[in-house]
Amino acid sequence: MQLFEPVILFFLLGALAGFVRSDLRIPGVLYESLSIFLLLAIGLKGGVELARYPLATVALPGLVVVAAGALIPLLAYPVLRRVGRLSRADAGSIAGHYGSVSVVTFAVGTTYLARLGQQAEGYMTVLLVLLEFPALVIGVLLARRGEPGTPWGKVLHEVFAGKSIVLLLGGLAIGWFAGPGGIAPLDRLFFDLFKGVLAFFLLEMGLVAASRFGELRRAGPFLVIFAIVMPLFSAGLGVATGGLLGLSVGGVTLLATLYASASYIAAPAAMRLAVPQANPALSIGAALGVTFPFNLLVGIPLYHRLAQQAVQ
Repeated sequence: MQLFEPVILFFLLGALAGFVRSDLRIPGVLYESLSIFLLLAIGLKGGVELARYPLATVALPGLVVVAAGALIPLLAYPVLRRVGRLSRADAGSIAGHYGSVSVVTFAVGTTYLARLGQQAEGYMTVLLVLLEFPALVIGVLLARRGEPGTPWGKVLHEVFAGKSIVLLLGGLAIGWFAGPGGIAPLDRLFFDLFKGVLAFFLLEMGLVAASRFGELRRAGPFLVIFAIVMPLFSAGLGVATGGLLGLSVGGVTLLATLYASASYIAAPAAMRLAVPQANPALSIGAALGVTFPFNLLVGIPLYHRLAQQAVQ
């Protein structure tokens, strides 16, 4: 078996180009187009699979997954405050980033399982959407505890009207309504090309991750250690929760991957509005500069092994 899922090599290429200060750049308009394609394709795929399940089947796993996921920012916050000695604003912001999820990490996890020929429950994309925003609200509450004037209307609008939620939910609804037969004419566009588009997107992510690494060096070793240890703990929680729900090996793997991931798209936008005094270089640097590549290179294969042991 290959050491890495092939699309990860594109991430490594981008990171290498960034570290050697290459003039390689992905045009901003192309980056936006790729992200829209990936979000919509993930939503469509999830909707098609969701059509195979009664909605009542999804309700209980959804409640359990969200409740367990809410523990992540609550546990991360005191570590960041007491061990890391970060300010309340920075600790709450980072906790919110790590309680929320990364759509791209989820996408890499699905391609990893596809290469192994393993399936996951079709409603995993629903869980992805459900986990996107509760941790952000918790993170804001922790960061601004006791402070008046939190712009909740703007924060909730930023989260729910953001492109990630709109495209994921929209794709989910279209895929569910159309079903496998209705979406079949679009398979070549959204499903057959998915892996190639993901490769281009990861090339850009490699470039961005390399640019963020310097910010972490200035922040000190604690945040780098946290950005590796926290995903491992969260993945363990995901494996335990998936095992409790009776998910398949693929489902447990993806749930662990979701819990272990950290948001670097929805979370920065929400925290910029709600917690403007927090330093975004710390949260984005940790999530994108350390946790994202760690999950791609080490985490996802490890979570798959843990899932195999849990399901046996």
